[in-house]
Amino acid sequence: MASPESYIGKPVSDLPTPSFVLSKPTIERNINQLHQDVDKLGIAFRPHVKTLKSLEVTRMMLGSKHRRIVASTIPEIEGAVPLVKEGVLDECLYSMPIYPSVLPRLQEITKTLAISLMIDNEQHIEVLEKFNETNPSAPWPVFIKIDVGTHRAGIVNSSSDLPGLVKRAEESSAVELYGFYCHAGHSYACRTEESAVEVLKEELEGVVSASKHISTSRKIAVSIGSTPTAHVVKELKSVLPENLELELHAGNFPCNDLQQLSTGLIPHSAQSIRVLAEVCSVYPERNEALVNAGTIALSKETSEFPGYGRVTDRPTWGVVRTSQEHGILGLSVSPALKLLGVAKEVQEKAEETWNVGQKVLLYVQHACITAAAYGVYYVVDEKDIVRETWVPWKGW
Repeated sequence: MASPESYIGKPVSDLPTPSFVLSKPTIERNINQLHQDVDKLGIAFRPHVKTLKSLEVTRMMLGSKHRRIVASTIPEIEGAVPLVKEGVLDECLYSMPIYPSVLPRLQEITKTLAISLMIDNEQHIEVLEKFNETNPSAPWPVFIKIDVGTHRAGIVNSSSDLPGLVKRAEESSAVELYGFYCHAGHSYACRTEESAVEVLKEELEGVVSASKHISTSRKIAVSIGSTPTAHVVKELKSVLPENLELELHAGNFPCNDLQQLSTGLIPHSAQSIRVLAEVCSVYPERNEALVNAGTIALSKETSEFPGYGRVTDRPTWGVVRTSQEHGILGLSVSPALKLLGVAKEVQEKAEETWNVGQKVLLYVQHACITAAAYGVYYVVDEKDIVRETWVPWKGW
């Protein structure tokens, strides 16, 4: 791992295991499709850099027209700063509701890159006012986070505190109200295009409704999105009030994974991420095999697909159990497997299917969490030959 570039030009099967493998042609197709959708709608786009935390894919997500990003960690923001010097990035939204200890680091970044903040509570404004007393700066641009059903962060539209929060933001000398933001994380439970469209509409209605508390008619941004709803953004036909600018945000879309495939909104060929693992042992008595990709390499998240990963060319086999570094390959069936091209149940014997040292490629459940475990991404072409290595931003 000290010299990942030494694998450039080699087939994916030559990589050490476990390895994180990216299909660049698939990433490019996924990004181009979303760019086409937002271009047709004439709306703004703000990619989230939380999944493939790297300069290379951030540059691709921005393309030639989009100049804003959203990030969840400071290293993600700091890592993207070279794009400012390239002239392709202007502004970044720090997506965590603001807290005191991060403000000095963000203020330092503002010397190079414009930063906007997330708030959902009047205490956030108090924190910013107190910080600005001892660290004089221009008002911080802020989004008010609206909870449209995910129940992770944000204030609900029905809250009696929302009008007061908007009023406080408009009157404070420490902040400038940039707009309203929501993230429909619960859209991952969608299983049809129709249900995803409904969630998309709920997002839009949520931020538009919140914007009605503004006392002036100045231009305000409303930012909506998640990867499942981004897949159906082309269905968005609502007309916004003239004082609102619509912005879409999404992060997982270049990658996709089994969770995204479970929504029924993408084909399995849109998955650009795989993990290369190696068979370490075979157990005929229980019809299972052992691979060196466990919880750390794959994550503990699941979906409609059983287990924690599926063998790409034998999808009836999946990682059915994990411990820290161990993954157990076993046969498991589910109606969802038809999305991976499984027409019927196949009974195979482990001892006839797997050999010690055999390498297997696995589709993953949640690309964002899986990617965080790896210090290098091996980027392959359409023939699975390594062409590039990308080093992601790590830490908080």
